Amino acid sequence: MIQATGIRKKYGDLEVLKGVDLHVTKGEVVSIVGASGAGKTTLLQILGTLERADSGTLSINGTELRSLSSRALSAFRNRHIGFVFQFHHLLPEFTAMENVMMPGLIAGRSMSDCEPRAKQLLERLSMLPRAEHKPGQLSGGEQQRVAVARALFNSPSIVLADEPSGNLDSAHARELHQLFFDLRKELGQTFVIVTHNEELADMADRKLTMRDGVI
Repeated sequence: MIQATGIRKKYGDLEVLKGVDLHVTKGEVVSIVGASGAGKTTLLQILGTLERADSGTLSINGTELRSLSSRALSAFRNRHIGFVFQFHHLLPEFTAMENVMMPGLIAGRSMSDCEPRAKQLLERLSMLPRAEHKPGQLSGGEQQRVAVARALFNSPSIVLADEPSGNLDSAHARELHQLFFDLRKELGQTFVIVTHNEELADMADRKLTMRDGVI
């Protein structure tokens, strides 16, 4: 599903990634751990096509991404990759339902076309009764569930999560962790999760450690 080879990235004189090789198979849950500054988030951003590597190759689901234009890359990202961040990045002026629909609306689908899918996901995540609430009216755990629903809206092949439970208490964190594995079982998605949470890291099929810009 993911094949990254020789990924390097510098910011000025600081070399953050020093030739990372990473292969992830379909339906696998991989966790990435390591000290702050090891390059975990930068690697995740490159895997998610939010950043471009300085060198190396990256293919996702058989598509080589270096050759794509910015516009084609954006369309590929919207269709194939879902993101869950530590800070949920919900749009405060929109309801939970509208936030979940956003990837579909960006892809050019109508509100009426997107609504059934959003309801289905909110129901799956036990959030349908809160569908018309805005983020400020939701708890941290509820907001993160809405963010997960948004990430899943376009049925992405891959879900990339950066410290997804970093702002949650232990009970809500465990619920979210289990949710990832339930979704993998039900939907067959591939997960790459950057985390400092050892419990979540140890649940993964593979736990990788980054140190000084390499795995």
